[in-house]
Amino acid sequence: MSIGIIGGTGLTEIKGLEITGEKKIKTPFGKPSAAYIMGKLKGKEVIFLARHGNPHRYPPHKVNYRANIWGFKKLGVKDIISIAAVGGITKNMNPAHIVIPDQIIDYSYGRKHTFFEKNLEEVTHIDFTYPYTPKLRSQLIKLAAKKNIAISPIATYGCTQGPRLETAAEILRLDNDGCDIVGMTGMPEAGLARELDISYATIAVVANWGAGKSEGEITMEEIHQHLSKGMGNAIELLTAFIKIF
Repeated sequence: MSIGIIGGTGLTEIKGLEITGEKKIKTPFGKPSAAYIMGKLKGKEVIFLARHGNPHRYPPHKVNYRANIWGFKKLGVKDIISIAAVGGITKNMNPAHIVIPDQIIDYSYGRKHTFFEKNLEEVTHIDFTYPYTPKLRSQLIKLAAKKNIAISPIATYGCTQGPRLETAAEILRLDNDGCDIVGMTGMPEAGLARELDISYATIAVVANWGAGKSEGEITMEEIHQHLSKGMGNAIELLTAFIKIF
């Protein structure tokens, strides 16, 4: 049994990871973002997918989420850990911080967000009360404590359309709605995983304060600096998770 990892191409550089090959998958929903990278870490099988392609070329609203998740299902994956860069909104969601969200609010639009829309014998509704699988979240939270990695174990992820960053007024709205972090890829990824009965959790790395939450404008240089710092902890946590999987 393999664990699926969705994130950036840099995740394949995990220390001790042996790359064993790659697979290109055909799906009824088109092509996934990239080939699935197969690997092993301490004897555990891992399958990586670069969400935005390799090279990084698909903006959040153009990612083929259905093909990506369907491809993991075809490969036999039953558990997925998503790595996501987000903006911080509420107190303590400062840059480089690690967050394990437990809830999500979807503000995206126009994305292919379900597998259940054609040739149905009856309408299908999934329970999405808890969008992130509690068991996976619990394991990540316990491992973070064991590794002395500071995290926020409870947070609501607001998923916006992108690819532009949000206005200060939009961030204020998300704050008022109860969102702690903001990103652009959380949905429909989480919902699609639930539809295919794949367990799913996210390790979010805060890349910057949301618009209006700090002085000045947000720059890509700032984002890359914070991601570089925070991603080290994210990879350490992910590595620990793979080893016990």
